[in-house]
Amino acid sequence: MPSKKSSKGPRFQPASDQSLLIYFGEKITRKANENVRRLLHLLGEDPLAGVHNLHPAYCSLLVKFDVRKWRQEALEKELRKYLARLDKVNLPAPREVEIPVCYGGEFGPDLEDVAATHGMTPERVIELHTSANYLVYFLGFTPGFAYLGELAQELVTPRLPSPRKRVPAGSVGIAGNQTGVYPFETPGGWRLLGRTPLAMFRTDREDLSLLSIGDHVRFVPISRESFAELARR
Repeated sequence: MPSKKSSKGPRFQPASDQSLLIYFGEKITRKANENVRRLLHLLGEDPLAGVHNLHPAYCSLLVKFDVRKWRQEALEKELRKYLARLDKVNLPAPREVEIPVCYGGEFGPDLEDVAATHGMTPERVIELHTSANYLVYFLGFTPGFAYLGELAQELVTPRLPSPRKRVPAGSVGIAGNQTGVYPFETPGGWRLLGRTPLAMFRTDREDLSLLSIGDHVRFVPISRESFAELARR
């Protein structure tokens, strides 16, 4: 069985009979996520036969493989050779993406409550939310949903006690020290601060998702008039 823990370096753990998890840390950090992206990039540039799916997360990479080609012990040994090359991987420069957001009102029904929770004005919540440069750690939950971090410490807020049955597409929410945009109308428990008119996921684009892992994101406040104008495009 692959080693579950080593004295130092990434940790391997079986996820099923045909998948391995590689952990680059036990805490969510930008450095751990950078290593996830380095290995993801390296396996994209120099793929392993019999490895057919790679699923990045905050600080781990799930590797799915063909059991007819690999035993877990042999695959771990081969992947450790890739890990030894990570320091030499040059990641592409991150894309800088701006997302316009209309805050408050019907678009951000939790803005007032978040402000009251932290003893600040709604304007201060917006200022804090739009002043950060967020990293896209990974995509999940639904197609195109990017997990962004990190929120300013003053804005860290737990999820709603009970999730909403309906969160409109484009809603911008926060949960813990994360923020994100709902690409589709779905149930959801994040606290909603505003909404963007941008389509986060479209099947008629070459890049289906507006955001990709490793992107840098800034939110830009806009008026309702600007929202309506952008939504018509």
